[in-house]
Amino acid sequence: MKYHEMSARSLADVDRHHCLVVIPTAAVEQHGPHLPTGTDTIISTAIAEELESRLSSDILLVPTLWFGASSHHLRLGATFDLSLNHYMAVVSDLARSLLEDGFKRVLFLNGHGGNTDPLRVAVRNLQPDYLDALLMVGNYWAQSDELVESVLEGDPRQLGHACELETSLIMHLRPELVDASQLSEAGVLIPDVVEGMYLCRDLKQRTLHGFTGNPDLATAEKGKRLFDGIVEQLTQTAEHLRQQPLGTTYQDFV
Repeated sequence: MKYHEMSARSLADVDRHHCLVVIPTAAVEQHGPHLPTGTDTIISTAIAEELESRLSSDILLVPTLWFGASSHHLRLGATFDLSLNHYMAVVSDLARSLLEDGFKRVLFLNGHGGNTDPLRVAVRNLQPDYLDALLMVGNYWAQSDELVESVLEGDPRQLGHACELETSLIMHLRPELVDASQLSEAGVLIPDVVEGMYLCRDLKQRTLHGFTGNPDLATAEKGKRLFDGIVEQLTQTAEHLRQQPLGTTYQDFV
């Protein structure tokens, strides 16, 4: 079920207690010299659409929110950013529209790391007004550590930015958008955590050219393995989220 392709009458018939509303969140921002600015949006949309195709009677898919909290990319150019307060207000209003319409399970399926914290704050602010609903935030890669470790070759074997993982996914989904002549190893990534303490640094401080890891090791075959594995894991997660109990007190969950 795709929200924007349905009429008001057909949406009125959707089971609001058991349907999982999925809102993909992403960004349009610089992704180094080799990937398109819409990388996060392309990946998030493709994953969410494939998830919906597998669970089309149980998932209501909202159009991808292409804007993101991306101030840490602005000094590198080619970036759209919503300030944190504005971003949280926008996603809160969107969720509120669904909650006021009676939907009880709303998942922000995120594809941009900069959105993670503001999305969590937004649902925390909303939750006291909708205690009988389940408000959720999760990154599409949240359960994929073992998969990523088994597929990637570069170091570190994890999601970065315009890295081996994202480049492989775009090679699989939209290969014509990858500039292969610009693929290279990123060099040392300046840390943003030291001895457990978060250091607030933007991408111009942390990277040489606005990307991380080893996109030079990316392949379309890796992208397909990653895409299929991520969607398979998300399919199982979506089923589990639909089975989570709804309630307002401890006794409702035991």
